[in-house]
Amino acid sequence: MVTAETAVALPALVMLMALLIWGVVAAGSQIRCVDAARVGARAAARGDVDAAAIAEAAAPPGATVRIRQEAEEVRVTVEAPCPGPGRLGAVLSVRLTASAVAAREDVAGPGGEGVPWPS
Repeated sequence: MVTAETAVALPALVMLMALLIWGVVAAGSQIRCVDAARVGARAAARGDVDAAAIAEAAAPPGATVRIRQEAEEVRVTVEAPCPGPGRLGAVLSVRLTASAVAAREDVAGPGGEGVPWPS
């Protein structure tokens, strides 16, 4: 009787463990997306030409980076796929997204001066 219960419970425990590990991997990928968006926003705000490449280097594999420059700010959005574990990859796949906004440093303030640093 114990063997039958173990045979039924063991696959469920393995599935639960796989889902928990996938959750940790997905959380790590989300953190990398947030970091990549922040790094890209800082680089674009400084006026770096390769801000998208900098953000892509910090993003998880397969991520896409979009940079939108407005009059006084820069918005960077990072999207990355996070497939589920094993055969459940197609069913449990999620799309992670993070965005960051930074004030542009190359915009002149009133009187032609640069944007002042916050005190």
